[in-house]
Amino acid sequence: MRVSQFAKTLGVAPDTVRYYTRIGFLFPQINSDNGYKEYGSFERNRLHFILSARHLGFSVKDIKSILIGSDKGQTSCLLVRELIEKRLEETELQFQQMLKLRTRMRSAIKDWQDKPNKAATSEMICHLIESFSNPIKEET
Repeated sequence: MRVSQFAKTLGVAPDTVRYYTRIGFLFPQINSDNGYKEYGSFERNRLHFILSARHLGFSVKDIKSILIGSDKGQTSCLLVRELIEKRLEETELQFQQMLKLRTRMRSAIKDWQDKPNKAATSEMICHLIESFSNPIKEET
């Protein structure tokens, strides 16, 4: 199957297939008659794995590590368990940071509610942002 048809079977853009091919995750055969790359069941299974891993939050670097072990015939399950726990910790931290940002944004909206719009000057771009004092203390 050529790139566009292959991509369509997995519901991704052809550029996604090209990207994973370019970084060495997929190994299409080259058709000797026309030079086109042909993707088969091996690549389909591999791309399905890659897409599933990406949906679970694994990075491209994580996936590369998993594939290297798999290509050597090793079980990747231990590595997968370790990596997903690490990704979950990172996600929890990002989530807490986003909650703090949401609180600051709500505070800004409330603070700016009755303030007028002002034209920019040489000393001020937007008085709303420049005068905003964050009442939320950041935890360190």
